Parts: sequence; C-alpha cells; structure tokens
Amino acid sequence: MSDLMAVVFDFDGIIVDTETAVFEAYRLIYEQCGVPLTREQWCDQIGIWAEEPVDRWFTSLCELSDRAPDLATFQAEKRRLFQTLVSHEPMRGIRALVDALADAGVPTAIASSSPARWVVTAVDRAGLAGCFRTIVTAEDVTDRKPAPDAYLEAVRRLGAAPAQSIAIEDSGPGIAAARAAGMKTIAIPHWLTEGHDLSTADLRVAHAGELTVGILEALVKTADLIE
Repeated sequence: MSDLMAVVFDFDGIIVDTETAVFEAYRLIYEQCGVPLTREQWCDQIGIWAEEPVDRWFTSLCELSDRAPDLATFQAEKRRLFQTLVSHEPMRGIRALVDALADAGVPTAIASSSPARWVVTAVDRAGLAGCFRTIVTAEDVTDRKPAPDAYLEAVRRLGAAPAQSIAIEDSGPGIAAARAAGMKTIAIPHWLTEGHDLSTADLRVAHAGELTVGILEALVKTADLIE
C-alpha cells in the first residue's frame, strides 16, 4: 500500500497559467498611461492575498500618471485584457499527472486563495472538471495563503494525513502555507515567481511533466524514514 495519501494542487500558475494574463493586463494598462510595470515590481505580491478597498495597482497608477482612467474604466479594461490574454489550457504535464494519480488511486484536490466563481469555471474550461475530488477556494477558509487553512481543509476533506500528502505550488507564500499545514511540498516556479525563495520546498522541478507517481511516493516515503 502506498504511503502517499493525497496530492493537493495550487491553482493559479500551477493548473492554468492565469498569472501571465493578470500581469500583462495590468502592464498594458500602465503602458497606455506611460508608466512601466516590471516583473520585479509585480512578483512579490504573487501568492499573497490582502483585502483592499481599492486595487493597489490602480492607486499607484493614479499617483504616477495624469493619464490614469477612472476606477470603473480601469477595472473594465483589466477584465477585457485578461479575457483576451488568458489561456484555458492546463499547464505542461498537469493533465498527465492528474490522470496518473487517478489511475494509481491517489485522491487529488485544489487549494486556492482565488474565489470559487473563478476556479470552478476555469477548471471546467480546462477540461478537468471531475478530475479533483474536492476544490477548496477563498470562500471555504477564514485565512488565505500564506496561512495553512486551504491546505488543511483540502486534506481534511480527502481524509488524508498532512504528513503523507503533497502540495504542489508555484510561489513562496504557497510553499509556506503547505509547510505550515505539515505537508511535503513541490515547487514548480512560474516565470513570474522564479525570484521567490523556494528553498524550503522538498523538491523543485521545471514543470509537472517531470513528476511521476513514483517520485511523489518516494518523497513521502523518504520523509517517513527520516522521521
């Protein structure tokens, strides 16, 4: 019997590349207003959720440019650009890995800080509806990442022990959340999160295609032997 009880995936930047589309939408609006927006400026906030009365990037743009649109126009253009830019295809290796885990009888879940209206719809558009036993989103937890709540709720729903479960993440805050939940962690950095400190992850790979069920099982088994 496998020591691996569950695998829980982050969503944005792991299942679907939404992060590029979000960044590019903001970058293009800034560019239209004569203000540069760099990857370095953007990447530090990836993986962290903070409740804000007004979008920080809108506020910043208003401070930097006299060509900034009003808030309603800014938000409408951001949504339009995002829908134009976003890909609904699963990221490299994800579909094969999810299928392999299903064939091996290892339950999977998604743990995301994004709202359910986005995650559930995007999973369906990616052709992955029904592939995950449960999906935990922002509405299901008190505190979002880097708090461990989403991962703890995911393994609870799967009936799995955190120490025998693996989280797959693309950001530093996401890795911190999974580690705080007591899970083993795999980092697959997105091009926007390559600068994050991912050194605490148990394994780092370039894409999900580098992972197999055997590698995941070995990661949990090694941890059991060390403990």
